[in-house]
Amino acid sequence: MSEALGMIETRGWVGAVEAADAMCKTANVTFVGKEYLLNGYVAVLVRGDVGSVKAATEAGSIAARRVGELISVHVIPRPYDETEKLLKSWSGGKKAGDSTPG
Repeated sequence: MSEALGMIETRGWVGAVEAADAMCKTANVTFVGKEYLLNGYVAVLVRGDVGSVKAATEAGSIAARRVGELISVHVIPRPYDETEKLLKSWSGGKKAGDSTPG
């Protein structure tokens, strides 16, 4: 997939929700999901064109910092194919053998 990937990591759920909300309201991005990490850390991910993802992560980081603890922000403009495989294996991605009902 050629869409950019944007990630924001926060400490605490409220900051992650605020970041995701701001990202989706600010730019034309698709919310990919969230990942709970250890010790209260949460990562939220979005996809879209590079400019939209950069704008979204900027707005999301400001929003997260305002209400909680921002840990990290990162944008990957064109994730490598192996990175795409990694994303499919995390808890928010589709598992092997999953199929859409039809």
